[in-house]
Amino acid sequence: MDTYLDRILEHHRAVAATDRRSLNVLMDEAGEFAQPRGFRNAIRSLDEGLMAVIAEIKRRSPSRGDLAVDLDPAEMAVAYMDGGATCLSVLTDQDHFGGSTADLRSARGAVPLPVLRKDFTVDPRDVCDAALMGADAVLLIAAALDDSELSDFLDLATELGLDALAEVHDEAELERVLAAGADLVGVNQRDLYTFQVDTDRARRVGARIPAGVERVAESGVRTRADAAALYDSGFRAVLVGESLVTSGDPGGAVAALVASGSSGTTAG
Repeated sequence: MDTYLDRILEHHRAVAATDRRSLNVLMDEAGEFAQPRGFRNAIRSLDEGLMAVIAEIKRRSPSRGDLAVDLDPAEMAVAYMDGGATCLSVLTDQDHFGGSTADLRSARGAVPLPVLRKDFTVDPRDVCDAALMGADAVLLIAAALDDSELSDFLDLATELGLDALAEVHDEAELERVLAAGADLVGVNQRDLYTFQVDTDRARRVGARIPAGVERVAESGVRTRADAAALYDSGFRAVLVGESLVTSGDPGGAVAALVASGSSGTTAG
Protein backbone atom coordinates (compact mmCIF):
# COMPACT_ATOMS: atom_id res chain seq x y z
CA MET A 1 0.00 0.00 0.00
CA ASP A 2 1.33 3.43 -0.96
CA THR A 3 1.48 5.97 1.85
CA TYR A 4 1.52 9.74 1.67
CA LEU A 5 5.23 9.44 2.47
CA ASP A 6 5.80 7.18 -0.55
CA ARG A 7 4.19 9.71 -2.86
CA ILE A 8 6.10 12.65 -1.40
CA LEU A 9 9.38 10.76 -1.57
CA GLU A 10 8.77 9.81 -5.18
CA HIS A 11 8.40 13.52 -5.97
CA HIS A 12 11.54 14.53 -4.07
CA ARG A 13 13.65 11.76 -5.55
CA ALA A 14 12.51 12.76 -9.04
CA VAL A 15 13.58 16.34 -8.34
CA ALA A 16 16.92 15.19 -6.92
CA ALA A 17 17.56 13.08 -10.02
CA THR A 18 17.53 16.23 -12.16
CA ASP A 19 19.87 18.19 -9.87
CA ARG A 20 23.13 18.70 -11.75
CA ARG A 21 24.87 20.87 -9.14
CA SER A 22 28.32 19.70 -8.09
CA LEU A 23 28.17 18.09 -4.66
CA ASN A 24 31.78 19.02 -3.93
CA VAL A 25 31.14 22.67 -4.73
CA LEU A 26 27.99 22.65 -2.60
CA MET A 27 29.83 21.07 0.32
CA ASP A 28 32.52 23.75 0.15
CA GLU A 29 29.92 26.52 0.00
CA ALA A 30 27.85 25.03 2.81
CA GLY A 31 30.90 24.55 5.01
CA GLU A 32 31.86 28.20 4.62
CA PHE A 33 28.31 29.48 5.10
CA ALA A 34 27.12 27.38 8.02
CA GLN A 35 26.97 29.07 11.41
CA PRO A 36 25.03 26.50 13.45
CA ARG A 37 23.48 27.47 16.76
CA GLY A 38 23.55 24.01 18.31
CA PHE A 39 20.14 22.38 18.00
CA ARG A 40 20.87 19.26 20.08
CA ASN A 41 22.82 21.21 22.71
CA ALA A 42 19.88 23.58 23.18
CA ILE A 43 17.67 20.63 24.06
CA ARG A 44 20.28 19.11 26.37
CA SER A 45 20.88 22.38 28.22
CA LEU A 46 17.27 22.96 29.30
CA ASP A 47 16.70 22.91 33.04
CA GLU A 48 15.29 19.81 34.73
CA GLY A 49 11.52 19.98 35.09
CA LEU A 50 11.00 21.80 31.80
CA MET A 51 10.03 20.24 28.48
CA ALA A 52 12.03 21.38 25.46
CA VAL A 53 9.52 22.43 22.83
CA ILE A 54 10.52 22.35 19.18
CA ALA A 55 7.80 24.64 17.87
CA GLU A 56 6.91 24.15 14.24
CA ILE A 57 6.00 26.67 11.58
CA LYS A 58 3.62 24.76 9.35
CA ARG A 59 1.13 26.20 6.86
CA ARG A 60 -0.62 23.01 5.76
CA SER A 61 -0.35 19.23 5.78
CA PRO A 62 -1.30 16.50 3.28
CA SER A 63 -3.59 14.82 5.82
CA ARG A 64 -5.21 17.89 7.41
CA GLY A 65 -5.14 20.40 4.56
CA ASP A 66 -4.75 24.12 5.27
CA LEU A 67 -3.73 24.97 8.83
CA ALA A 68 -2.42 28.53 8.80
CA VAL A 69 -1.57 29.35 5.22
CA ASP A 70 -1.23 33.10 5.85
CA LEU A 71 1.00 32.92 8.92
CA ASP A 72 3.97 35.26 9.20
CA PRO A 73 7.03 33.11 9.95
CA ALA A 74 8.87 35.88 11.78
CA GLU A 75 5.88 36.79 13.96
CA MET A 76 5.23 33.14 14.74
CA ALA A 77 8.88 32.58 15.63
CA VAL A 78 8.82 35.50 18.07
CA ALA A 79 5.60 34.24 19.65
CA TYR A 80 7.13 30.79 20.06
CA MET A 81 10.27 32.22 21.64
CA ASP A 82 8.23 34.39 23.98
CA GLY A 83 6.40 31.25 25.08
CA GLY A 84 9.69 29.56 25.93
CA ALA A 85 10.35 27.39 22.87
CA THR A 86 13.80 25.83 22.83
CA CYS A 87 14.05 25.37 19.06
CA LEU A 88 12.06 25.92 15.89
CA SER A 89 11.09 23.54 13.11
CA VAL A 90 10.21 25.06 9.75
CA LEU A 91 8.59 23.21 6.84
CA THR A 92 10.36 24.04 3.58
CA ASP A 93 8.47 21.60 1.32
CA GLN A 94 6.41 23.75 -1.05
CA ASP A 95 4.32 21.25 -2.98
CA HIS A 96 2.87 19.29 -0.06
CA PHE A 97 3.17 21.58 2.96
CA GLY A 98 3.18 25.09 1.50
CA GLY A 99 6.55 25.87 3.06
CA SER A 100 9.64 27.47 1.60
CA THR A 101 13.26 28.38 2.12
CA ALA A 102 12.04 31.94 2.66
CA ASP A 103 9.93 30.77 5.63
CA LEU A 104 12.98 29.28 7.31
CA ARG A 105 15.17 32.30 6.68
CA SER A 106 12.47 34.65 7.92
CA ALA A 107 11.88 32.67 11.11
CA ARG A 108 15.56 32.20 11.88
CA GLY A 109 16.30 35.85 11.22
CA ALA A 110 13.71 36.92 13.78
CA VAL A 111 14.97 34.95 16.78
CA PRO A 112 18.22 33.43 18.12
CA LEU A 113 16.75 29.92 18.45
CA PRO A 114 18.24 26.93 16.57
CA VAL A 115 16.13 25.85 13.60
CA LEU A 116 15.42 22.44 12.08
CA ARG A 117 14.82 22.28 8.35
CA LYS A 118 11.71 20.06 8.20
CA ASP A 119 11.76 18.49 4.77
CA PHE A 120 12.36 15.20 2.99
CA THR A 121 16.09 14.62 2.76
CA VAL A 122 16.79 12.16 -0.04
CA ASP A 123 20.09 13.42 -1.48
CA PRO A 124 23.33 14.80 -0.02
CA ARG A 125 22.60 18.07 -1.78
CA ASP A 126 19.56 18.41 0.47
CA VAL A 127 21.85 18.40 3.52
CA CYS A 128 24.04 21.07 1.92
CA ASP A 129 20.97 23.13 1.04
CA ALA A 130 19.85 23.00 4.67
CA ALA A 131 23.13 24.57 5.74
CA LEU A 132 23.03 27.14 2.94
CA MET A 133 19.55 28.33 3.88
CA GLY A 134 20.68 28.80 7.49
CA ALA A 135 19.28 25.70 9.17
CA ASP A 136 20.97 24.33 12.26
CA ALA A 137 19.62 20.80 11.91
CA VAL A 138 18.30 18.52 9.20
CA LEU A 139 15.61 15.84 9.32
CA LEU A 140 16.48 12.27 8.32
CA ILE A 141 13.45 9.97 8.11
CA ALA A 142 14.48 6.34 8.57
CA ALA A 143 11.54 5.08 6.52
CA ALA A 144 12.72 7.19 3.59
CA LEU A 145 16.37 6.15 3.55
CA ASP A 146 18.43 2.98 3.29
CA ASP A 147 21.23 2.23 5.74
CA SER A 148 23.92 3.68 3.51
CA GLU A 149 22.02 6.94 3.03
CA LEU A 150 21.38 7.25 6.76
CA SER A 151 25.05 6.84 7.55
CA ASP A 152 26.27 9.09 4.74
CA PHE A 153 23.82 11.90 5.49
CA LEU A 154 24.58 11.79 9.22
CA ASP A 155 28.28 12.03 8.45
CA LEU A 156 27.75 14.90 6.04
CA ALA A 157 25.59 16.82 8.51
CA THR A 158 28.31 16.41 11.14
CA GLU A 159 30.96 17.57 8.68
CA LEU A 160 28.95 20.73 8.01
CA GLY A 161 28.35 21.35 11.72
CA LEU A 162 24.65 20.53 11.58
CA ASP A 163 22.70 18.31 13.93
CA ALA A 164 20.49 15.59 12.45
CA LEU A 165 17.12 14.55 13.85
CA ALA A 166 16.70 10.89 12.89
CA GLU A 167 12.98 10.12 12.79
CA VAL A 168 11.72 6.60 13.50
CA HIS A 169 8.32 4.92 13.76
CA ASP A 170 9.21 1.59 15.35
CA GLU A 171 11.91 -0.45 17.05
CA ALA A 172 13.42 -1.74 13.82
CA GLU A 173 13.95 1.77 12.50
CA LEU A 174 15.42 2.78 15.85
CA GLU A 175 18.04 0.05 15.59
CA ARG A 176 18.94 1.25 12.11
CA VAL A 177 19.49 4.89 13.05
CA LEU A 178 21.46 3.96 16.16
CA ALA A 179 23.70 1.72 14.07
CA ALA A 180 24.25 4.67 11.73
CA GLY A 181 25.40 6.83 14.66
CA ALA A 182 22.36 9.01 15.39
CA ASP A 183 22.54 10.92 18.69
CA LEU A 184 19.21 12.76 18.31
CA VAL A 185 16.16 10.55 17.66
CA GLY A 186 12.58 11.58 17.04
CA VAL A 187 9.81 9.04 17.59
CA ASN A 188 6.86 9.86 15.34
CA GLN A 189 3.64 8.66 16.93
CA ARG A 190 1.63 8.92 13.69
CA ASP A 191 1.17 5.70 11.73
CA LEU A 192 2.35 6.06 8.13
CA TYR A 193 -0.50 3.94 6.78
CA THR A 194 -3.56 4.97 8.80
CA PHE A 195 -2.49 8.50 9.87
CA GLN A 196 -3.73 7.57 13.34
CA VAL A 197 -1.72 8.63 16.39
CA ASP A 198 -0.58 5.84 18.69
CA THR A 199 0.17 7.55 22.00
CA ASP A 200 1.99 4.48 23.29
CA ARG A 201 4.44 4.43 20.37
CA ALA A 202 6.79 7.07 21.77
CA ARG A 203 6.86 5.48 25.19
CA ARG A 204 7.40 1.99 23.77
CA VAL A 205 10.14 2.92 21.32
CA GLY A 206 11.61 5.55 23.61
CA ALA A 207 12.26 2.95 26.30
CA ARG A 208 14.82 1.38 23.94
CA ILE A 209 16.73 4.58 23.24
CA PRO A 210 20.05 4.40 25.12
CA ALA A 211 21.37 7.00 27.52
CA GLY A 212 23.28 9.75 25.76
CA VAL A 213 20.92 9.81 22.78
CA GLU A 214 18.48 12.72 22.96
CA ARG A 215 14.88 11.67 22.34
CA VAL A 216 12.09 13.76 20.84
CA ALA A 217 8.40 12.83 20.67
CA GLU A 218 6.65 13.88 17.47
CA SER A 219 2.97 14.10 16.45
CA GLY A 220 -0.10 13.87 18.62
CA VAL A 221 1.14 16.26 21.32
CA ARG A 222 -1.68 18.72 21.86
CA THR A 223 -2.08 19.38 25.56
CA ARG A 224 0.02 19.86 28.64
CA ALA A 225 -1.17 16.46 29.82
CA ASP A 226 0.11 14.85 26.60
CA ALA A 227 3.52 16.38 27.11
CA ALA A 228 3.57 15.56 30.83
CA ALA A 229 2.95 11.88 30.11
CA LEU A 230 5.86 11.89 27.67
CA TYR A 231 8.10 13.67 30.17
CA ASP A 232 7.32 11.02 32.75
CA SER A 233 8.28 8.40 30.14
CA GLY A 234 11.73 9.90 29.77
CA PHE A 235 11.26 12.38 26.93
CA ARG A 236 12.72 15.83 27.40
CA ALA A 237 11.63 17.27 24.05
CA VAL A 238 8.53 17.36 21.89
CA LEU A 239 8.09 18.57 18.33
CA VAL A 240 4.70 20.23 17.95
CA GLY A 241 3.16 21.92 14.94
CA GLU A 242 -0.55 21.67 14.16
CA SER A 243 -1.87 22.38 17.66
CA LEU A 244 0.37 25.45 17.96
CA VAL A 245 -0.33 27.12 14.62
CA THR A 246 -4.08 26.63 15.05
CA SER A 247 -4.26 27.54 18.76
CA GLY A 248 -4.93 31.26 18.45
CA ASP A 249 -2.30 31.82 21.16
CA PRO A 250 0.89 30.09 20.04
CA GLY A 251 3.01 31.62 22.77
CA GLY A 252 0.63 30.52 25.50
CA ALA A 253 0.32 27.06 23.98
CA VAL A 254 4.10 26.69 23.96
CA ALA A 255 4.36 27.90 27.56
CA ALA A 256 1.89 25.23 28.72
CA LEU A 257 3.95 22.50 27.06
CA VAL A 258 7.22 23.82 28.46
CA ALA A 259 5.79 23.65 31.98
CA SER A 260 4.57 20.08 31.50
CA GLY A 261 7.71 18.62 33.04
CA SER A 262 6.55 19.83 36.44
CA SER A 263 3.07 18.32 36.03
CA GLY A 264 3.87 14.88 37.37
CA THR A 265 6.55 12.61 38.62
CA THR A 266 9.82 12.47 36.78
CA ALA A 267 10.87 9.24 35.12
CA GLY A 268 14.07 7.79 36.45
